[in-house]
Amino acid sequence: MAAAVRMIVLNNGRKFPILGLGTWQASKDECQTAVRAALDAGYRHIDTAYAYRNEADIGEVLQEYMKAGKLKRDDFFITTKLWVTFHQQDRVLVGLEESLKNLQLDYVDLFLMHTPCAFKDTGKGFYPENEDGTPAHLNIPVEETWKGMEKAVALGKAKSIGVSNFNSKQVERICNSCTIKPVTNQVECHAYLNQKRLQDFCKTLNVTLTSYASLGSPGRPSYLKKEAEPVLLEEPLIKELAEKYKKSVGQILLRYLTQRNILVIPKSSTPARIEQNIQIFDFYLSDSEIDRINGLNKDHRYFVMTPGIGHPEYPASEPF
Repeated sequence: MAAAVRMIVLNNGRKFPILGLGTWQASKDECQTAVRAALDAGYRHIDTAYAYRNEADIGEVLQEYMKAGKLKRDDFFITTKLWVTFHQQDRVLVGLEESLKNLQLDYVDLFLMHTPCAFKDTGKGFYPENEDGTPAHLNIPVEETWKGMEKAVALGKAKSIGVSNFNSKQVERICNSCTIKPVTNQVECHAYLNQKRLQDFCKTLNVTLTSYASLGSPGRPSYLKKEAEPVLLEEPLIKELAEKYKKSVGQILLRYLTQRNILVIPKSSTPARIEQNIQIFDFYLSDSEIDRINGLNKDHRYFVMTPGIGHPEYPASEPF
């Protein structure tokens, strides 16, 4: 029997699953196997992005399930993200239309600015580069791009809009200038980077946090790994709680975040682990246990957007 995922209410009144499936860094077969396993296990939120280059793979599975009568469009929630080369206000919809075409959908449930940093589309590199190899930065304020995001809602192409990898000041700037407020800020967030200050600040604006790298992203590529960095899945306190509750370390880490009302999108290509990750709503960590996990914070980032360094909107220019 498929598990039920708790829903939260976003600031626009829309309900959204607090747990979803992340799909970054998956081959076509891995991605489609994972999406099928997730949908069968009860997941209803699938998180992707233009930059992941797997929207078309996900779209095929969604069409397969809808045509078979297993799901209707209203049964599932799709998040995708605007890539850095579409930040000009008049290009936001161009980027979204490409994603919708790939996904074979008329709208997405959540559309995020993937990063506050804009780049010229030079055709050179994942983060585009100039001819001399320097990052092809474009100085486009996030407020300008956001106006294009709002048009996506007005046209019915996105039900909700939000941001990703934004610091507190950038979220505040959007909220001070917008017609439609972002519903979420998707950031790296886990027990070693608990983002409590950012969450508390976003709460004052009624903006929810979404966590990526919730488990410490053990499967991220080697070029993103550093020597002698802490391994979240080996943390003794989390192992102790896993033994107490007869749960996996991953389940404890996910429960910790969802009990803080943070959305989670753990990525896995293993059907058994995908099913395990959704089995987190049948137990509660105590307040004192949440406090103990909060105490593990090291402000440690597993992800640093190196090509963004020097960009006027680079998030690291602010403390949180």
